[in-house]
Amino acid sequence: MDKENIRNEIDAIDDKIVELYLKRFECVKKVAEVKQQENLPVSDPKREREILNRLSLAAGPEYENEVAMLFSTLFSLSRAKERKFITKESKLESEIKRAVAMAPAEFPSHATVACQGTEGAFSQQAASTFFKFPAILFFNSFADIFSAVEKGMCQYGVLPIENSSAGSVTTVYDNMLRHDFRIVKACKLHVSHVLLAKKGVRMSDIKEIKSHPQALSQCSKFLLNMRNVKQTPTANTALAARELSESGRTDQAVIASRKCAELYNLEIIKDEICDTPSNFTRFICISRELEIYKDASKISLIMTLPHKPGSLANILARFSSIGLNLTKLESRPIPGMEFEFRFTFEFESKPNDPGAIKLLSELSTDPDIEQFTFLGAYAEI
Repeated sequence: MDKENIRNEIDAIDDKIVELYLKRFECVKKVAEVKQQENLPVSDPKREREILNRLSLAAGPEYENEVAMLFSTLFSLSRAKERKFITKESKLESEIKRAVAMAPAEFPSHATVACQGTEGAFSQQAASTFFKFPAILFFNSFADIFSAVEKGMCQYGVLPIENSSAGSVTTVYDNMLRHDFRIVKACKLHVSHVLLAKKGVRMSDIKEIKSHPQALSQCSKFLLNMRNVKQTPTANTALAARELSESGRTDQAVIASRKCAELYNLEIIKDEICDTPSNFTRFICISRELEIYKDASKISLIMTLPHKPGSLANILARFSSIGLNLTKLESRPIPGMEFEFRFTFEFESKPNDPGAIKLLSELSTDPDIEQFTFLGAYAEI
């Protein structure tokens, strides 16, 4: 047979697969109706195992893994369909719809905002990007920002979550599950680092460089040339600049923003020291309440999945089946759990997209998902 004849045969088989797929889902709908009437759970692990055993034996050793993967995905899609037929509007679905309906026309221009560090910190610059007239309160740690928002001390908080060269700010992600908050806005801020010291200090005088670990990482190529200089992590770039200004140290420098030079009477002794000129940090703005504005186009959530083969693949299949584009997928180990991970998902979607809302509703009530946290629906500027 030539290539064209083989392709025609494949096309005929594909048509048959689609026909059988639709017939199968008609049966899935009937099963869902029975389960609803008899108050039975959607998930039936024993039945799925029996099917996989039977079909993998029929496929033989050469194809058993591929067949198992195919039908595991099919089971995941079937369970999602069943839940769609059975599940009433979830609490999360109701909250999202209510927040969308009550959304103000514009993001507020005035607000009390929690930031980490001190004047001149990049978080403060991000806060001024989010709000025209922010009243900023500074705190020592990222955990303090979450707490200030959670307790109502501040209406909003600003936190860095990711850098284009140094990656995710893991401390922020680790704090996310310990606090009650929602993401309401995000932005990308161009971050340009300079080396600052007391006036009159020369490069050869420097014995120690202090800055936030992310800033040190973002300037790693420059620091490679400072082999005999001690690198000391600090809580914040601007705090490091302020502490240097208040000290008598002439053998120390800090990596911070150009703005800190003027604020703390320091001198720029080396300009543009980032590994790459296009160095951007993503910041999120969080609130205690769920706020969804009309320009929201991105959704974030965290899930902990069962520690077994196919768990993540099944979730990804559910996103793919309704055409959602994942823009971030990252795993983090769960403290105290041996080789257990939680996953952060970000995807593009309007919060009033029926398919996306229904999927979120299904995921939030899915007993196979060990932990689910909806982080928010927001626009990124």
